[in-house]
Amino acid sequence: MKTLHSFTLVLILLVCNLISAQADTTADLKALKGSWKLDMSPENKTDNNFAKMEITDIDGGRINGFFYRDGVKMREGRINTQTGVVYGALISGDNSGEYNTSFYYKNGVLYGTTHAIDRDFLAVWTATRED
Repeated sequence: MKTLHSFTLVLILLVCNLISAQADTTADLKALKGSWKLDMSPENKTDNNFAKMEITDIDGGRINGFFYRDGVKMREGRINTQTGVVYGALISGDNSGEYNTSFYYKNGVLYGTTHAIDRDFLAVWTATRED
């Protein structure tokens, strides 16, 4: 009987943790909307290498908005929360080619990478909210 009570208690705690993680993910999705200031060289705190991302809409597993330069619309923006962490990915581009970007959200900060195929680089960046 004691084993059954222990098992029941552990099961209840696991369910509570899962519910809590799902609630946090929902809250995190709402926190993504708005303007973000991207530090394109987070290892160098003395430069001014910044860009901007604006997330205007989150609809199910899709995100919409603008990335990098004003007016560069996100394409194929997606969000995934399967593991309890908010991950995002999108395509953008300018006159130099396309950019494949992915990020994850943790403690109010976006941690991301942008792969510029035609410019032959991979940028690592962090972003904080502007608004």
